[in-house]
Parts: sequence; structure tokens; C-alpha cells
Amino acid sequence: MLLDDVARTSRDVAATSSRTEKTALLAELFRKTEPGTAPLVVMYLAGRLPQRKIGVGWAALREPVPPAAAPTLTVTGLHEAFDRIAAVAGKGAQGERKRLVQDLMGAATAEEQEFLLRLLGGELRQGALDAFAVEGLAAATGAAAADVRRAVMLAGSLGTVAREVLARGPEALAEFRLGVGKPILPMLATTAKDVDEAVDKLGPCAVEEKLDGIRVQVHKDGDDVGIYTRTLDEITDRLPEVVAAARELTAGQAVLDGEVIAFGEDGTPRPFQEVASRVGSRVDVAAAQATLAVAPVFFDLLFVDGRDLLDAPVRERHAELARITPEPRRVRRVEVADPADDKARAAAREFAEATLARGHEGVVLKALDSAYSAGRRGAAWVKIKPVHTLDLVVLGCEWGHGRRTGKLSNLHLGARRADGSFAMLGKTFKGLTDKMLAWQTERLQELKESDDGWVVRVRPELVVEIAFDGVQRSPRYPEGVTLRFARVVRYREDKTAEEADTVETVLALMP
Repeated sequence: MLLDDVARTSRDVAATSSRTEKTALLAELFRKTEPGTAPLVVMYLAGRLPQRKIGVGWAALREPVPPAAAPTLTVTGLHEAFDRIAAVAGKGAQGERKRLVQDLMGAATAEEQEFLLRLLGGELRQGALDAFAVEGLAAATGAAAADVRRAVMLAGSLGTVAREVLARGPEALAEFRLGVGKPILPMLATTAKDVDEAVDKLGPCAVEEKLDGIRVQVHKDGDDVGIYTRTLDEITDRLPEVVAAARELTAGQAVLDGEVIAFGEDGTPRPFQEVASRVGSRVDVAAAQATLAVAPVFFDLLFVDGRDLLDAPVRERHAELARITPEPRRVRRVEVADPADDKARAAAREFAEATLARGHEGVVLKALDSAYSAGRRGAAWVKIKPVHTLDLVVLGCEWGHGRRTGKLSNLHLGARRADGSFAMLGKTFKGLTDKMLAWQTERLQELKESDDGWVVRVRPELVVEIAFDGVQRSPRYPEGVTLRFARVVRYREDKTAEEADTVETVLALMP
């Protein structure tokens, strides 16, 4: 399949707001797709690379290359090109990657170049596209959309399902079943402002601790244990503590959902970054374990002793979890059986406050009668956590590409030091509307001190309100910290740079 087919479909899907038209466009593309190419087509449409990272930044993309006159680049050819770029290492790697990128761009038409710039620049990511792609795949193959959706849930990959159903037809969907050793994508939560809003939305529900750890799915079959991340990577050999805990469960077979966390001597949870570093250790697991011991905390049970519990309600899944799992290994929770019960609501609010006081991230509320919707941000789970905001100063901004070409997009954010200078804390382009992009492009050029074609450095005068989920250590920035999931709330032209938040304020938020 030519990349041109994917690029044009991506453009046309983005250009229409009609669900029916999006589905029809994707169905037409899938009818042209060879089964073996389907996983690549699905990933590129959603703005993802099979290689995940290939070491290409904006510096390698900013020099324009004359486009090819006619489309010849194939989807498999693009994949092979990305493999070659990702494999580059050692002295001169940056220059060699740039050469390979320019060769790739030279083989692409103008339409394909635009697609590649957005794909490599991270501006093509369309998670919501997966839902339309499921319907498009169903329409292309004559399968029921509900059957395709469930198969994707169980396979953990739309591409895998697309390959099989395109090759063998709708009957292939029956082969996708939950079982030990076959990880599935985790269920995710939507957000709410507070406990009362969430209870109003859900009705009878459970309120559980939201732990700031590493999400894991644990598969147990006798003494054989497999541990998988939320992206379905296996990390069993890095977590001997979790393996030991799984072997203690009073079930022969089980698939559990939970978090891996660590506690300090005072019983408070250790920062996410420390746990991530511990779980990410690949070399000397014993040394890492001695430095920081971790433990699993389970909050859901998806399969037990031959029984698939995905369609069972939360109350039943938790009862089974409690039957096979000791209390210290289960997440704390309370139930609001009757949303009209003021005492139950008050107890839920108190539980949320106590959870925060124990150092956890917040709470998750789950409708008691809801099934487990793997791989989806289902309305039946609602998370509540405090949103931090800071007033920071814009130190610079990067020129956008793809849809944001010609606009200043990625903001460089700084906090005020005691001596009046500013320390950079990170970057973000999240939360920016088209109107804000247009405004900041004009305003920041008025404050411009330099422009190297990539980054515009500006006088530190403009204050922006930034929401974020927490502060974590980072050697990339001068004060050794950065913000987690930073996004723009609004510009604060009513504030001067001297009124921006200080580095001390930011450091005080470190866990």
C-alpha cells in the first residue's frame, strides 16, 4: 500500500466532523489494505510509531526538502526507513539521522511530507481515531462493530485484530479471548471536579484510593507469573517482589489489575519518579530492590480459575478479589450504596480527604454495576485529584509544524529565582486553542530577542497560568525539577513577571 493512501485518508478524516463520513473513509482505506500491512496502517493513522522513538527531533525536520513528483513510497518502505533511522548510534549519529530523514522526505510527495512532519512531530496523535477505525474495519469486513470492539479490547491492539479479520473474515474475531498470559489494555477513567459530582454521575459506586505508581497487570498460572505494563510490555524479571506476592494468592489462575508503589519509613508513598526508576531498572535488579523495595496493590480482578470476569459488575469483581487477595494487597475503598444517603456521601468525601493526607494522588470512583471496558476511558470510572496551577513566565517558544506551521506553539516555562532571573521548568503545547495560538504567535514576536528558525527567545515578561499534576526531579532543567503533564489554562496579562511564582514555591511541591 502506498503511504499516499494513508496520508490522504488522514487528511480527509481530520477535515470532516461527520462520524459517518469518518467511518466511510476508514472503511475504504481498510478495503485496500493488505492484512500484513494493517498494523502499520493503524499505528500511522493514530500518530504512533512501532519503534516508539527513533531519535528524530525538530532540528532534523526544519530544513525543507523538495518533494517527489509522484507517490512511490509504501507503508512497508516507510517502516523500513524508520527502522534504519532508529538503528543509528555512535559518533556522528545526529548527522546520519538527519541525512536519512532528508532521503525519506525526498522520496515523499508534498502531501506525504505534511503527513510525516505531523507524525514525527507528535502532532498527528489521534487516540479518538481508534473508535472510528473500529467501525471502519467492521464496515470493510462485514463484521459487527461490537464484535470488533471486544476483540480489540482482548487483543490489546487494533492492528492485530485488523490483520486477522482482513485475512480471514469476521470468524477470526472469536479467537480473541481473555486468558492468563495474554495481557489486555487497561480500563481508564474520566475526570470530575469533586466527589459529589462523580457520585451524581455514577449513582451507586465505590470510592478507591488513586495510587501514583506504575500500573501493572499481573497474570498468575500456578507458580508461573507474568507482569505487564499499561502498554503491554513484559517486566516480570524486574519485579521479584510482585512475583512473590502473586504466588501467595489463593487462586490457581488469576489476572489482576493494580499499581506498583513504594513506601517510605514513615508509611507515606515514595515519589512516582523513584518508583519509575526502580521499575525501569534492567541491569542489576537485586541492587535496585535493595535501594527501593516496591509492592503491588491490586484493585481489580479480570479472570480467576478459568472464569472471565470482564462483564461481571464491579461489586462481584471486588468480592472475588477480596476472596483471593490479602487485605494489605488490596486498595482501600468505601462504597456509596445509595447516592441519596447524605452520610454515605460525607463518608466518601472524608475518605478522599484522608487519601490525600496519606500522600496519595486522589481517588477513583467506580459504578458498582459496571463491567471492565479494557482499553477505553469508560464513563463508569471517574478520577478526582487536585489540580495544581502556577503562574509562570514564558522564556521562549518553538515554531510549530504540521497543522501548526507558522504558529509559535511549544512554550518554554520559567519560575522566578530570588535574584530576579528565571529558571526553566519545562515545555508544553497542551491546552492551546487555535485562538490562543494565533494570539501568542503575535504577542511573543513583539517580545522577541532572537529567532534561530526553531526557538524564539523572548523577554521574560508574559505570564501564563499552567495546570499540572505534580513536580518531579529532572536533570534536564537547571533547578533539577520539571512539571508533570503541564498544560496551558490562560494567559495572565494582569500579572507582571515579578508576580510570577518562584522556584521556592515549585520546590515546595516536591513529594
